[in-house]
Amino acid sequence: MDMMPIFRGRNYFLPMLLAFTIAGAGLVSPAARGQGREEESVQASVQVLNEIMSIPAERIPQRMLVGAEGIAIIPKVIKGGFVIGARRGHGTLLIRDENGGWHAPVFLTLTGGSIGWQVGVQSTDVVLVFKTKKSIQGILTKKFTLGVDAAAAAGPVGRQASAATDAQLKAEIYSYARSRGLFLGASFDGSMLQVDGMANAAYYHSEVPGQPAAIPPSAMQLVQQVANYCSDKVPAVQPSTETAVAPATSDGPTLTPAGAPLLAQQYATNESDVIREQLSKTSPELFERIDPAWRSYLALPAEVFSHEKHPSMESIQQSLQKYEQVRQDPKYQSLTSMPAFQSTYGLLRHYSSTLSQNETQLILPPPPGVR
Repeated sequence: MDMMPIFRGRNYFLPMLLAFTIAGAGLVSPAARGQGREEESVQASVQVLNEIMSIPAERIPQRMLVGAEGIAIIPKVIKGGFVIGARRGHGTLLIRDENGGWHAPVFLTLTGGSIGWQVGVQSTDVVLVFKTKKSIQGILTKKFTLGVDAAAAAGPVGRQASAATDAQLKAEIYSYARSRGLFLGASFDGSMLQVDGMANAAYYHSEVPGQPAAIPPSAMQLVQQVANYCSDKVPAVQPSTETAVAPATSDGPTLTPAGAPLLAQQYATNESDVIREQLSKTSPELFERIDPAWRSYLALPAEVFSHEKHPSMESIQQSLQKYEQVRQDPKYQSLTSMPAFQSTYGLLRHYSSTLSQNETQLILPPPPGVR
């Protein structure tokens, strides 16, 4: 899955900025990152949904939640510009399974233009209610645009739902927004939703290679919270924040936390894959500006461009040594000062680091005679 932005034209500075950004991120382990932004997104999702549903007159109506195939919660979507601008947010998507239970959250991003936000509002909490499996599958398999790939409408709140007829509630997705303490249905047509594969990989990791990934307590709490609100068998009450998961009752919703990581990990993007993808797009910019002898000298392993498998650590180290030798020689300053060289070198260093981490965490079958 291509999780990287598309750069138009020969813009060396954006790949270069990305190179140095992710180079710094390479110093942080996946486990640490899983306790960072991703953990904050889950905890914020818990808080946003609880606060929204705690006010009966303004909450998402039970009628809208029963039978929902998915719930997306994107806290603090940032708006830029004045009246007409852009929005970006990072949040969670919970999906109902075939048995009516709920998978643990999948991370996603929301981006797109915005028109008509309140002047002066810098951020808002967004909740999307998905009523069809088709719309959920669309998000998981591609970049998904609200109002284009599926019909989206501002959802009713509180008592508005009881006044709406079945004909008025035929959208595939209902959208809500909360800003300045006001919660109401809002239109987000044109906004793009995309699974955040790197966040899934960082959050759902295994402490022991070869063992199933653990589900953090906050994710379990969010699963229980959504299951309670979306059930027609138990009252929609505010889940306790003192325990991660309330026990399921025989007539209550079926939770599926045990299988949840499989879904999130299915849409996880390995960091090495991301770096290789960007390296394969950035390095040709450098090769186009140097002569054949230099192209041969600075060439990268063929696997970087084939995407079939990762190159060996030895071949990457050999390439990296050549780039470092060139950087250390003052007579090649005209080459090493080029943004294309710097971005390729930065990505190559980070690629070497991620491949090295992968080699130290081999996933092997049990030793002979051990079951």
